[in-house]
Amino acid sequence: MPTPVSIILDWGTSSLRAALVAETGETLDTRDTTSGGIQFVKDGAFEAALMETVGAWFTEHGPLPVIASGMITSRNGWIEVPYVDAPAGLAELAAGTKQLTLQNGAIVTFLPGMRDPAAKPFPDVMRGEETQIVGFGLDKDCTVVLPGTHSKWARVENGRIASFQTYATGEIFALLTKHSFIAKAVEPAPGSEPVWSAFDRGAEFATSDARAADAFLAAVFSARTGILAGVLKPEDIGDYVSGLVIGSEFRQARAAGCLIAGEAIGIVGNNVLNSRYGRVAPLFDLTVAPSPPDAAKRGVQLIAGQLQLTK
Repeated sequence: MPTPVSIILDWGTSSLRAALVAETGETLDTRDTTSGGIQFVKDGAFEAALMETVGAWFTEHGPLPVIASGMITSRNGWIEVPYVDAPAGLAELAAGTKQLTLQNGAIVTFLPGMRDPAAKPFPDVMRGEETQIVGFGLDKDCTVVLPGTHSKWARVENGRIASFQTYATGEIFALLTKHSFIAKAVEPAPGSEPVWSAFDRGAEFATSDARAADAFLAAVFSARTGILAGVLKPEDIGDYVSGLVIGSEFRQARAAGCLIAGEAIGIVGNNVLNSRYGRVAPLFDLTVAPSPPDAAKRGVQLIAGQLQLTK
């Protein structure tokens, strides 16, 4: 068995994911707890929470270095690490880290998030997603998209993350489908395939019709009028609205200069979201570049390598 050389943490608000990693980059073991997020840690007992999750690894392999990213480095986390301003690359991200020594002698390195001071109307921020962008690769100028509750569109230029913009697409979709008239639509059976015809209809309207871009709220109401017109079925609505909001995200990203027609964009997310974003990309004359597996882990390792933490 390869020798473990580090522990990598993705420590967010609601969950803690830990990986025991070899020098080759291979993941040897994992821990994943949905009750270990920073919101569940009482009275600042973060070291105790960490030991509860990975203490057995320390017992077996000694005080391995730990590299932590995510909301654990926010003002509500263990140690607040200031954002690194874009444009920034590996050197700047490594220089922005902070360290803490545990009682067992292990050194925890906390990675910084990033801030885009040029974003409007206020500086944009991300914490944790930058590791996924670094893991995707900074060697070529491109746009990297990270779908999710708060989707990120980042421009990579000259080996650095040059700028980025956040879109609250996933959150808006959740609000619409859980707390609006759309919530009364028929929910698909668990594990069922998306109704791609409905998704494509919503995406194409959002991306090709000027009224959809200029009047998004009116476009959302078309989920109801589509049923009244006999074009949409109740079970189509969720996917139709998904197409509307993702298509609108692409359109706004284009207006903001986050994408360039004819380019390949990277999409780093889960398979379900990747497939949805991948269907919209051709509507903007974009191709999709494959993302390496475990982009976040790879990004953390690259930043750690800059600090020679795993050597």
